[in-house]
Amino acid sequence: MTEPLPEMVAHRGSLLRYPENTWLGLEAALKAGACWLEFDIQMCADGRFVLLHDADFNRTAKHPASLFTCTASETQRISVHEPERFGEAFAPLPPPLLDDVLGRLAAFPACRAMVEIKQESLQRWGLAKVMDSLLEVLQPAQARCVLISYSREALLYARQRSDINTGWVLQRYDETHLDQALELQPEFLICNQDKIGQQQELWPGSWQWMLYDIVEPQLALDWAKRGAALIETADIGAMLAHPVLARRACRHGL
Repeated sequence: MTEPLPEMVAHRGSLLRYPENTWLGLEAALKAGACWLEFDIQMCADGRFVLLHDADFNRTAKHPASLFTCTASETQRISVHEPERFGEAFAPLPPPLLDDVLGRLAAFPACRAMVEIKQESLQRWGLAKVMDSLLEVLQPAQARCVLISYSREALLYARQRSDINTGWVLQRYDETHLDQALELQPEFLICNQDKIGQQQELWPGSWQWMLYDIVEPQLALDWAKRGAALIETADIGAMLAHPVLARRACRHGL
């Protein structure tokens, strides 16, 4: 019997080697053979979405601005080249805008994207405002996107108004969250591997499992045997260089 092989998901792009949530890092992941990308988004002051994990630019740009005081055009004057990790090697590097990234990804039909709406934006602007705008932006590309979030309410809102696939990121791996997952019925359940005990089984259901953040090929293969269909990794290049995991790579002509 053939052993199950997981698909690799590039966590914020090629996270260990390039600044996170940038087109440079996403393109590097595609070149490495990623079939799946994952990135974070926040809503700017003018209602557009930018790829950014935090609600400010302190960590990635050493810049004091809050995203929520910036328009999308103003963010393009900030460089998210992660100077603490990479010095000035990638400067200048403005944060990509979601609609631009979706446009670029249209050239890679074999690639799917996990798009995570961050809770800070939902709290700052309100659930309906954020989700109505986001679903409109994602609609042309929704067949190739999965909307993911820690917010169960955001995913319920999306399911009532869209056919987009959803993925729920679990805060905890416990009976309460299992009951909520059974009610929500997302296409994907997503969890940090460390929250799941070595002796615990992955909850069965109609969903697929994605576990993060794993950078060891054998650990990825072990989790696949336990039922994980996708493995999110910060080192997509090294993982897809493994001869077994490479069988699930996608070649994008780059």
